[in-house]
Amino acid sequence: MKKMIPFLKPYRLSIMLALFLMFFELGVELLQPLLIAKIIDEGILQEDMTVVITWGVVMTILAILSFGGGLINSFAASHVSQSFGFDIRTKLFEKVQAFSFTNLIKFPTSSLITRMTTDITVLQNTVFMSLRIMFRAPLLVVGGALMAMFVNFKLSIILLLSIPILLFFLIWVMRRAGKMFKNVQEKLDHVNGVMRENLVGMRLIKAFLRRSYEVNRFNKTSEVLKKRTVTALRLIETTQPILLFLMNCSILVILWLGRNQLAAGEIKVGEVVAIVNYATRITASFSVFSWLIMGISRARASVARVNEVMDTEIDLLDHADNSKEIINEGKVTFENVSFRYPNQKPVLNNLSFTVEGGQTAAIIGATGAGKTTLFQLIPRLFDVDAGRILIDNLDSKMLKLDMLRQQIGYVPQEALLFSGTIKSNIAWGKEDASMEEIIQAAKDAQIHETILQLPLQYETVLGQKGVNLSGGQKQRLSIARALVRKPKILLLDDSTSALDLKTESKLLQALKGYTCTIFIITQKVSTATGADTTLLIQEGRLLAQGTHHSLAQKNSLYQQIITSQLGREEIPIESK
Repeated sequence: MKKMIPFLKPYRLSIMLALFLMFFELGVELLQPLLIAKIIDEGILQEDMTVVITWGVVMTILAILSFGGGLINSFAASHVSQSFGFDIRTKLFEKVQAFSFTNLIKFPTSSLITRMTTDITVLQNTVFMSLRIMFRAPLLVVGGALMAMFVNFKLSIILLLSIPILLFFLIWVMRRAGKMFKNVQEKLDHVNGVMRENLVGMRLIKAFLRRSYEVNRFNKTSEVLKKRTVTALRLIETTQPILLFLMNCSILVILWLGRNQLAAGEIKVGEVVAIVNYATRITASFSVFSWLIMGISRARASVARVNEVMDTEIDLLDHADNSKEIINEGKVTFENVSFRYPNQKPVLNNLSFTVEGGQTAAIIGATGAGKTTLFQLIPRLFDVDAGRILIDNLDSKMLKLDMLRQQIGYVPQEALLFSGTIKSNIAWGKEDASMEEIIQAAKDAQIHETILQLPLQYETVLGQKGVNLSGGQKQRLSIARALVRKPKILLLDDSTSALDLKTESKLLQALKGYTCTIFIITQKVSTATGADTTLLIQEGRLLAQGTHHSLAQKNSLYQQIITSQLGREEIPIESK
């Protein structure tokens, strides 16, 4: 929890108030057995009602004050715990937002969701318990034992012998439970992962009639979580009967020895009652310990998981001497670029090419050739392993990340939209975009007319991930989102695959009105015909670069692609 302390510092006044009130409650609780002993010995046994009434009123006033303090303590503890949870969740989300793609590969999406929800909720509850009862329970054990010694040292020896044994037992249980609950949280990650996959792929599941299979898969994953949770809880629940049994045995011994001392005149009745009262309160505190152990054990596991994200070193940062220059031409040069994903074979190998500013470059290659990876390297979503990428003849690593990415329009292979209106989804690409800019981007993306046919037009609310739109409509909205920022470099990752030839042709024609360098990953030869240059990628290497006409004449692989799509007669014949 040491790394969590800075998140608590802003609320130190509320923490001090909560702790003060908790100690006040504790003091009242420790004082009550002494007052009861005084009422018995000096009031009831001496038949002095003045003593009974006087100290009875004192006990009542203290109880009322303790009750009020408990309420205020709860309010203060709630404020601290909820604010703490908000701050750490915000910080964790900001850290994830700063992750490079390499960092994100380390943590599955479902795991990050669990860490930002369940794990932080566990920490919130732990902070609340700490300020409300977590410190109070052990302090009541120690304070009760000390007060019992003050009343009668000889009779309190029973408590002094039993408490250390129980504490060692609790420490052992806590360590064992910590490992178990860490495993439980990991299994919860798996359950969340299966749920996420199913919710995202619900249409596919229904189309392929895989409901029974997915239900069975979820049940198996959930069953593992249940078994691990039950095992951990069984250990925790076993502690309480053991604690209560040992403490009750101690109370019986105290009563037996107290009777003997009373018969010998070595102790007063009130003192025996006080020590039994302290032993009972200690027993009650130990009965809370099983719950505290579960909370602390889960908190330790959750802290480790949150810290794992917090401590992850972001491997893609701005250099101290980064240039603030902006992209002017949009010229892109790859110089012997190589790249591999963590623990995988190389995806790109010594890739070199140049696309001049303002040109349109079509990239063609088989699945797994490295086309999307090539795209992700341009805005530095990943950093190259070897070689370098130049933007306007300047190493991209020397450009500020924000500046670089602000001038790049990126349309991913899978069109991703957000819950909200069509207007907000397009403006997502440029926060301060005017309505005129949004409409113009939609027109150029060939989606404006479709939007006008919707009941609320640009104010139409989209479902999660644009579920109420077709694939082609989502693609065109994604393109509009990239165009609204008027980028210097536009990356279209197979973003016209769901468009018919006529719509695609209009889109490509509209793109010519933008002053930017355009990269288009495509499987369509018809798209490559309108490009200034075509890059033919195979197994992470540049097989050939040239115009559609030159490649069709000289490259056999490109000729095979043309034949498979357009037929033999479409291959240009070299003039003699």
